[in-house]
Amino acid sequence: THYEELMKYEGVVTAQKLKATFLGIGVMEDSLLKVYEKFKEDFALMVEKGVRSWRTLNKYENVYTHLSEFIQYKYRRSDISFKELTEDFINDFDFYLRVNKSLTHNTIWVYMMPLCKMVEIAIDKGIIYRNPFKNYISSMEEKDRGYLLREEVETLLQYHPKSASAELVRDLFVFSCFTGFSYIDIKQLKKSHLQSFFDGNKWLIKRRQKSDVPCNVRLLDIAEKIIEKYEGTTRTEALFPTPSNANCNLLIKKMMKDCNIIREKPISFHWARHTFGTLFLTEGVPLESVSKMMGHKNIKTTQIYAKITNEKISKDMEIAAERLKNLKIG
Repeated sequence: THYEELMKYEGVVTAQKLKATFLGIGVMEDSLLKVYEKFKEDFALMVEKGVRSWRTLNKYENVYTHLSEFIQYKYRRSDISFKELTEDFINDFDFYLRVNKSLTHNTIWVYMMPLCKMVEIAIDKGIIYRNPFKNYISSMEEKDRGYLLREEVETLLQYHPKSASAELVRDLFVFSCFTGFSYIDIKQLKKSHLQSFFDGNKWLIKRRQKSDVPCNVRLLDIAEKIIEKYEGTTRTEALFPTPSNANCNLLIKKMMKDCNIIREKPISFHWARHTFGTLFLTEGVPLESVSKMMGHKNIKTTQIYAKITNEKISKDMEIAAERLKNLKIG
């Protein structure tokens, strides 16, 4: 009963508290969207200080908008109490995003994370005591990760671009292949991120823009030479004079055509990061080390690359088996 629930968690019961609990409103400043608004305000301050990313803030803004519209659509009001944030609410919101908003499975999975965060805040504040996400079953579907083979990377290294801008993009793509840094992380690289580490080698020490997770990568000779090549070409602290992502992808498309590197799907800048993952796992770097260098929050993300390399090994062994099938022991 509501009385027993109040006694269990608060120890004191008043007529006002009992009525509020019965109505499911509690103190309305602790309603879902009000708590969400306060969280966004605090997050925006962290973004201004450079601690968190604009991209993540935009995700929280988008989810807030969808939540607000969903509450208006389903309840015909502007907000709900956390007591109304039940398993049914979560499943209905999932259905709403999937059907009414035509969002993909993986986008919905990402969009549920901010709502899950609000539940964590509510539990920490003692607004609710049970996690409505407990039985919510959803996970990110694995996508095919486009990557280049080692011999294709070697082809790029020997490629002679026809312009300085094409050469820059080729160099940045190769840099990503040997560091695992994404386009946005390369664009944000500063001289201060380049440090001599305990082993006497140069390392890039940076937090990923996307996840705010540290990714520390030792510079191999190729990556170090690319940095040296563009030293002094920017007027700021940036390591590279990075073109826009759209321009990079246009030049990459032409470059791949020139090198006869053909895929069913268009090859974009992000393929270089995937190439790093598969290349270094294939070369025997342990999964845990690759995961740390790529700044993955969860090693399951890195295991996708391991699955890709295992599939390639299997195909390579099929070819080898076919070639060696006529060998017999005497």
